Order: sequence, then C-alpha cells, then structure tokens
Amino acid sequence: MFVRRKKVLIETERMTLRLPLHSDYRAWSTLRNESRAFLIPWEPLWSSDHLSRKSFTNRVYWAQRSTVSGSALPLFLTERHSGELLGALTLDNIRRGPSQAGTLGYWIGERHARNGYMREAIQAVTHYAFTVLDISRLEAACLPENTASRGVLEKSGFKYEGVAQSYLQISGRWRNHVLYANLRRDRRGKTDVR
Repeated sequence: MFVRRKKVLIETERMTLRLPLHSDYRAWSTLRNESRAFLIPWEPLWSSDHLSRKSFTNRVYWAQRSTVSGSALPLFLTERHSGELLGALTLDNIRRGPSQAGTLGYWIGERHARNGYMREAIQAVTHYAFTVLDISRLEAACLPENTASRGVLEKSGFKYEGVAQSYLQISGRWRNHVLYANLRRDRRGKTDVR
C-alpha cells in the first residue's frame, strides 16, 4: 500500500520544525548520545538499540505513518539557517470527536538547553495545533522536580492541573507527574503551582 507523505513545516524566528528524515540519523544519534546523562533522568529507559540506525529508521517510518493518519505530529527542531538538529517535539495521542485533544512530549540536546528554543517550539506547535489541526486542548506532563520543563510549560501558556500518580515509567520506575494543559479558549486565570 502506498502512503502519501504529508508535508509539515512550521517556521519560527530561529527554527524550522519538520518531520524527521532518514538523513537525520547521524545528527540525531550524536545529539542524543552526547546528551545522554542530561536526558536519561527525565525519560523512559532507553532500549539497548536506542541509538541504532534500525531503531531510528523505525522512528522515521512511525513519524510518516502517524502524521498521515493524524494520530501524532513528530517534529524535529532544526536551526533555521544552519539546519543543525536541536531537539524534538511530538504532539502525540491526538484524539478527535468530542475530545479534540493531544499530548506534547519534547526533548532538547544539552548544548542547546536554556536558550529559549523549546519555548519557541512549544508556542509554535500550540498555535499550529489550535489553528490548523483544530485541537481544543493540549496536555503535557513532567516529573515534579523537573523545574526546567515546568518553567517552559508555564512560560508557554500551559497551566498546572494536578498530579497523576504512577503516570509513566522513568528510569525503570513508575513515577508521579505534574499535569499541565493549554486550552484554545482558555478562560482560566493563572493557576497556583503546587
């Protein structure tokens, strides 16, 4: 069966957000490997073949299929002029019908952290989700002690909603996560973060 690719390109002031390509393997594996200690505390356990070409090829095919089916939008963050890979952001678990919602997940290479790239990407994808994809609610979750992730969500218009017990396995353990959401027509004021 032939599946037609969807072309998704989101431009920001400093970045191009686009689907991953097979030719991104070397940049992706290098950035993930050099950022390993920076990323591992916040992510599910990496499989033994996490950085392999085969694993990456599977990710690219998954990105193409899920974009075409409308179930996810996996994007690489690249520097607009040089094309350098900075990180990735995925709008996943897109639900239609009465929900019209999706979940954000993201990572940034250690050498690119704390430069405002992720905030810029989250704001661009939020705008795209609300205006192009007709999403009504975006959700995100992070570990309570991940102050950088909490900060970027709050600065991007997401509001704290509570705690999900045993939400995800991180570093091999079920961990509680704090939940955030951004609504297309948000009438809520600033919420207190606990």
